[in-house]
Amino acid sequence: MTEVFFYHGAADKIAAACALLGGAYAQKKPMLVYAPESELANNLDRHLWTQPSLGFVPHCRADSPLAAETPVLITDKLEQPAQTDRLMNLDHSVPPGFQRFQRLIEVVGQAEDDKLAARARVKFYKDSGCEVQYFDLSKR
Repeated sequence: MTEVFFYHGAADKIAAACALLGGAYAQKKPMLVYAPESELANNLDRHLWTQPSLGFVPHCRADSPLAAETPVLITDKLEQPAQTDRLMNLDHSVPPGFQRFQRLIEVVGQAEDDKLAARARVKFYKDSGCEVQYFDLSKR
């Protein structure tokens, strides 16, 4: 069963995602990032080149020739995921086939539409039998 982790209350959703990805990379944990909106994916890509400020998180698009050797992959499709351990969802909807992943990381900002969509996803995951854990980023 997929473990679901909601990191909510992020003042800056992209910065929070970059910090989480940086932590995963430091622990040598690969991550697939689901960002189906191209503007969001491009924004994340740009931020990962400079976040954290004194480091670099190796990343590329999942369809890149370098994907097999890159720990953080950004994708807009989940038909054939590169790995099935950790998935970060940056979309407002439940990622297709999320149950194939051992862990699902949700990053939620402070915008009302983001919070409403996250509540619907929480209900869906709980109704699907997933254990959901919460981490409040607004207190950091």
